[in-house]
Amino acid sequence: MKVYSYKDKAYKTKVAEMLRSSSLFDQTILDRTTAIVDSVRNQGDRALIRLTKKFDGASLTPETLRVSDTEIVAAQRIPLKIKKAVRAAANNIRAFSKVSKRKNWQMRNSHHAIVGEKFDPFQRVGLYIPGGTAPLISTALMTITLAKVAGCPEIAVCTPCDAEGAVNQDLLFTLKQAGATEIYRLGGAQAIAALALGTQSIPSVNKIFGPGNAYVVAAKCALFGRVAIDLLPGPSEALIIADDSANPDWIAADLMAQAEHGSGHERVVLLTPSNRLLKRTLKSIDRQLPERARAQYIKKALSRGGWCLHVKDLAAAIEITNRFAPEHCEIMTQCNRNLERQITTAGALFLGGYSPTVLGDYVAGPSHVLPTGGAGRSFAGLTVDQFQRRTSIVQYKPASLKKALADVETFAAMEGLDAHGRSASIRIG
Repeated sequence: MKVYSYKDKAYKTKVAEMLRSSSLFDQTILDRTTAIVDSVRNQGDRALIRLTKKFDGASLTPETLRVSDTEIVAAQRIPLKIKKAVRAAANNIRAFSKVSKRKNWQMRNSHHAIVGEKFDPFQRVGLYIPGGTAPLISTALMTITLAKVAGCPEIAVCTPCDAEGAVNQDLLFTLKQAGATEIYRLGGAQAIAALALGTQSIPSVNKIFGPGNAYVVAAKCALFGRVAIDLLPGPSEALIIADDSANPDWIAADLMAQAEHGSGHERVVLLTPSNRLLKRTLKSIDRQLPERARAQYIKKALSRGGWCLHVKDLAAAIEITNRFAPEHCEIMTQCNRNLERQITTAGALFLGGYSPTVLGDYVAGPSHVLPTGGAGRSFAGLTVDQFQRRTSIVQYKPASLKKALADVETFAAMEGLDAHGRSASIRIG
């Protein structure tokens, strides 16, 4: 990990380097992604088959792009322990989503006319579920469950397959249980392009959701406007603010948990005014790392995107955090609630030593699909209302229109649009 203190001469330069080291806007990745999107646009299924062979090693045909009903039925025969865990997590996610679902409403304005909003589910949504070295089964729940609560009738899912063309059995079970109506064995930027543009075998969708690697995020950026996009959830991030009251072993475990995904673009950060805690955390990482099954991935991510900063005080930690806009922000201090009020750009906050990020990853209730790479300054995390399309409603009657007419005609005159004014006055005798 990169270790710096506010006392170092190069400290400000290094902090600036950390804040701009996002993979979201890497030009090389953007250029490669554009080429992938163009090939799917021009060649459809042929491009998907070629790219899947190139990146995943699987030989597919147009007929096998979609996971068959037989495969889905076979996946239902998984251990009861897994089924129980999936259903328990789904219950919390569903309950949280039902409370936050937006509802139709109406009111009377100053003209005594009816105005309001209605919220309809998107009719066809596309969800991306990362696979690769770690099939993110929890992400299926964190996305599809929200789509079901919102009432989306068509839920198309893309997820990578292995070299034999198989999709993880636990993931297939969860996808079906959560409510997916179609499942395609596709990963990467090509999957996003297929959902956005449509191909011979995959109808296009109205909106795309779900996290992914840097190429998936780049594809979402490239196709924004052609299709609606949820947010920019890329490689995982965790930022921890801690003081001397925190447990260094817990901090080390949490940093490694978010570093183990495997893309190499993960970013994990410790901000602490305690140099003693910082050193003890680094020693704990060295002790724990050999025990982890994915140690090679963790080591790569920590080397590339791991930062330990000895900050002057907690105020400095807050300032850096709000500039960084972390996906996950853990606070382990003696004044957690005070810091919570001052952090305004985090995707999700985890307060206290007994609230590790993994609870949000799996079972707490809020979706773990969160903005990364600094996008949290502009985007919030995934919520059920993003699966709803908003429409405003306006209903005037003669008396209400008469009350509004003078102001309407004034605006029309100011803008030089007399036909606007006439479209209202013609209704009043």
